[in-house]
Amino acid sequence: MAMSFDPFSELDRLTGNLLQFRPGPKFMPVDLYRDGDRYILNADLPGIDPGSVDVDVDGQLLTIRAQRTAATQEGAKWLVQERPNGTYLRQFSLGEGVASESISATYDNGVLSVIIPVSEKAKPRKIQVGTPDRAAEQKTISV
Repeated sequence: MAMSFDPFSELDRLTGNLLQFRPGPKFMPVDLYRDGDRYILNADLPGIDPGSVDVDVDGQLLTIRAQRTAATQEGAKWLVQERPNGTYLRQFSLGEGVASESISATYDNGVLSVIIPVSEKAKPRKIQVGTPDRAAEQKTISV
């Protein structure tokens, strides 16, 4: 059976994967959003050994590293080998409004989820507004 070849789809495939095959750390796509009092960062890392995933915080720098090892098949003659291997790396600068000591992470079905809580000092709070007469009453009552 003959295979059809579409040069445009092949070109799209090749150019779309250029970033994956360059030397150095591989690209790691992420989604980042705020959900109430926390930020959620989801990173796509399909096929990564969970033991190779490393998430650390150094000051205000969040670093995510992971490693995918090359597939090896004894005696195999590879026809296509497009799945990139090597190191994946992303770094994010955290603002002072996060509780970096409470960051947590899970890895499930090829997705790394990093939960970044908002610090207490960065959470919105309600300020009670009083009148001068009320302030005097409050001082009298609290004495």
